[in-house]
Amino acid sequence: MFIMKISKQLIDPFERAITYLRVSVTDRCDFRCVYCMSENMTFLPKKELLTLEELDRLCSIFVNQGIQKLRVTGGEPLVRRNIMDFFKSMSRHLISGALKELTLTTNASQLERFAEELANYGVKRVNISLDTIDPDRFAKITRWGRLSQVLRGIEAAQNAGLRVKINSVALKNINEDELFTLTNWCAEKDMDLTFIEVMPMGDIGNENRLEQYWSLKDLEAELSRKYTIINLKEKTGGPARYIKLEETNQKIGLITPLSHNFCESCNRVRLTCTGQLHQCLGQEDEADMRNILRKYPSNDLPIIQAIKDAIALKPKGHDFNYSRKKVSGNISRNMNHTGG
Repeated sequence: MFIMKISKQLIDPFERAITYLRVSVTDRCDFRCVYCMSENMTFLPKKELLTLEELDRLCSIFVNQGIQKLRVTGGEPLVRRNIMDFFKSMSRHLISGALKELTLTTNASQLERFAEELANYGVKRVNISLDTIDPDRFAKITRWGRLSQVLRGIEAAQNAGLRVKINSVALKNINEDELFTLTNWCAEKDMDLTFIEVMPMGDIGNENRLEQYWSLKDLEAELSRKYTIINLKEKTGGPARYIKLEETNQKIGLITPLSHNFCESCNRVRLTCTGQLHQCLGQEDEADMRNILRKYPSNDLPIIQAIKDAIALKPKGHDFNYSRKKVSGNISRNMNHTGG
């Protein structure tokens, strides 16, 4: 009898090994950040979301096909009901050695509750989205957020032994004047720091992304006024390039999808909370995993083949671009749906 053998490795058309899956577990969030979504969001019906069991099955298939790093995102992943059950279940892949890293991106609003439990399930690092450490400005950027709650979450994460990285979106005329304050604060607390250019994704209501856009070329030039910058050759397979500030011995990541395309070493794909596989953050292409998952509840082979077929269509890069007058490469879906 002929048995089809499917290689347990995901290679895209440009010979890039795909070893990193970012999975959104919910589109819901307890913040309404001005660059991410409109204030009056309409969230997806719960029936459209993958169940925790479906997420477990699909992520486990990805791990068995060579995914070594799994990042849980949202929306805000920690607002999903019973999400700790998912982390507990995924920890078995860490124990077996099949998965090298299980981590998450969070706004830290719920970390005070969950940090210790996350550490117990094998999470060693968390990325925390934080664009300002001024309470009033934080309330303005997040619309619904409270900085004190986030700071308690960060403290809880560090107390639990989690390595914290702060992800800060560079926002022109909003947090420009906090560049040195935020940098020094992270250095004092021994937290990594990455700056990110605002990306043209989804409807954000009355906000203007072109007005928000602060090129990291300009941000880096501003840093160089106060610090001696050393360019690092470090590569993680991710979108960031790294610099070191000699005076603070601090490593800074720069994610520059607009001012400098980072796609040549892309090793990742994204799975939305509805089971759509996006081969590229900055393209509209997607592959429906949910339909296949539910059609074949006890047969993983069609799902494996669908994943490989999707990877075979992964583009070389995205089309994000800002000119002086307009935004191009705009993506219709919101980041809270796709996963940060």
